Amino acid sequence: MSAAFHRLFLMAPKPHGLRQDTALHSSAKPARTMATQSSFKNAFANYTDYLNQLNEKRERVVKASRDITINSKKVIFQVHRISKNNKDEVLDKAEKDLASVTEQHVSQLVKELQGTDFWKLRRAYSPGVQEYIEAATLCNFCKNGTLLNLDEINATLLPLSDPSLEPLQINILDYLLGLADLTGELMRLAIGRISDGELEYAEKICRFVRDIYRELTLLAPHMDDSTDMKTKMDTMLQSVMKIENACFSVHVRGSEYVQLPGSSDPSYLLLGVRDNEI
Repeated sequence: MSAAFHRLFLMAPKPHGLRQDTALHSSAKPARTMATQSSFKNAFANYTDYLNQLNEKRERVVKASRDITINSKKVIFQVHRISKNNKDEVLDKAEKDLASVTEQHVSQLVKELQGTDFWKLRRAYSPGVQEYIEAATLCNFCKNGTLLNLDEINATLLPLSDPSLEPLQINILDYLLGLADLTGELMRLAIGRISDGELEYAEKICRFVRDIYRELTLLAPHMDDSTDMKTKMDTMLQSVMKIENACFSVHVRGSEYVQLPGSSDPSYLLLGVRDNEI
């Protein structure tokens, strides 16, 4: 009996061993906690650096977009100086100004966004891109009478990009929004051409704007982010109606237009003046 009891006593775990294991576990647990805290701290430090860099890039992109907008508007103003006597001169100057916008300001935007997820900053650069598209398509229509498509515009941006990086490409939504703004400028151009006696050119603009509106009417309801487009579609319809009404008025009331006295140019007319009053 005593021998069996002695063997059980020897087989029983020692209290000292329990304290030693407990001490080992208790000393190892704080080490794991400190390592976890350190990893969280490093992760959030990386997040902070990423967000700071993204915000700084956004500010640079906004500035580049603003510069593109300002200088693209200057190109549009230059095109509106056109008349039947200085068409080539004005359009050559507008094309040179547009090339300068591309080389100086669009290139800066490409430099900031190439090789990155540039879609994340679309809201920052979209206004400038839309204005640039409006200026480029307006120049092309006045020069060639055709619509500059998206592939042609993106092709002009490829030489500005580093071949080793993913190039910045204008997306279809910004192109369509810029195209919607184009119709407003074409409306102003058409009214100016009517006042200068170029009715046929105004009618050509009217047909072109009407075609754009008809195609976008079919496309706009299926666009995901179509809030801006819906607003611009209403403005586009007003532009179409203004051009149509102006052309219609000249046709219907054409008999009321008479040549100015002393002028051999039939495009310089007076409205509502009888022959015996000249």
